[in-house]
Amino acid sequence: MVTENKSMNKIRSILILILLINCSNQNHLEKKLKPSIITETVVHDTDDPAIWINPKDPSKSIIIGTDKDSDGGLYAFNLQGKIIRKVLGLKRPNNVDIEYGFLLNGKKIDFAAVTERETNMVKLYSLPDLKNIGEFTIFDGETERSPMGISMYKNPNTQDFFVIVGRKSGPPDGYLWQYKLKEKNGKITGEMVRKFGKYSGLKEIESIAVDDQLGYIYYSDEQYGVHQYYADPKKGDKELLVFGKGDFKSDVEGISIYSTSSKDGYILVSNQQKNTFNIYLRENPAKGKIAEIPVSTEESDGSEVTNVNLGPNFPKGIFVAMSNGKVFQIYDWRIIERELKQQYSK
Repeated sequence: MVTENKSMNKIRSILILILLINCSNQNHLEKKLKPSIITETVVHDTDDPAIWINPKDPSKSIIIGTDKDSDGGLYAFNLQGKIIRKVLGLKRPNNVDIEYGFLLNGKKIDFAAVTERETNMVKLYSLPDLKNIGEFTIFDGETERSPMGISMYKNPNTQDFFVIVGRKSGPPDGYLWQYKLKEKNGKITGEMVRKFGKYSGLKEIESIAVDDQLGYIYYSDEQYGVHQYYADPKKGDKELLVFGKGDFKSDVEGISIYSTSSKDGYILVSNQQKNTFNIYLRENPAKGKIAEIPVSTEESDGSEVTNVNLGPNFPKGIFVAMSNGKVFQIYDWRIIERELKQQYSK
């Protein structure tokens, strides 16, 4: 009888400990991080941001973001969240990405690439002025087009520029198409160079991110996980890794990459329906989730991050995430870093 009571007491103690740990974890996730800045509202529905670093004065860098609607637009915000420039009348612009130093008409320019879903096009705009510098159709000949995700890759060895695009639906293999950018008649156009990428078929693929330094493409297969491939088409189409399986409440969404060195850093992925961001090691995402950051964003689709010193308010860079409410939220990276280090220390 004494032995039995001891066993029961031990079981109760274990159950109480588990309950306390779960309560502690729940309380931790309820303490949502607050943004430093919330942008002015757009007209319809924010979806995806990108960050352009001003080479002359990083404190004057801008955030580029899409307003996703049949009468949508592309917006430029300053670091105070004010709208400083916009392009209107786009036909459901979805995602946007930025690259630097394309040689156009004998001059190097920075530019943004945007998917326009209702026209099945990629549209290109110079930065920071948002002037149209080219466009081209994508997924030509396919019955399933409707482009969504986009990211760009600049090969550090050849200086070639590429666009990688995803779509609303597609085949179980070859879901993503990659285009090489080139100048034609004073504008930028694209030439398809490969079809690659597995798809689970569970929902859709929207968010795509490229690590130029390490040469990897990552994309979110919603309700499945994050796929990793080589960004250079010459390295082949073999899938390198799938990570994040089982780590998300529902949709696997926006991906952004924060580097702490040439090879180290963090990959942040939106746990959309939980309003958190799961974090993985840039140098070893196969290690699994190392932290989960609770934020004030709601149902975040797209996000972007930079480690560049943007002045006294953001000396370690910013993290920008789309949120419900027609806005983007701007977080001082130091706030994210503090929370990250509480959960994980390299």
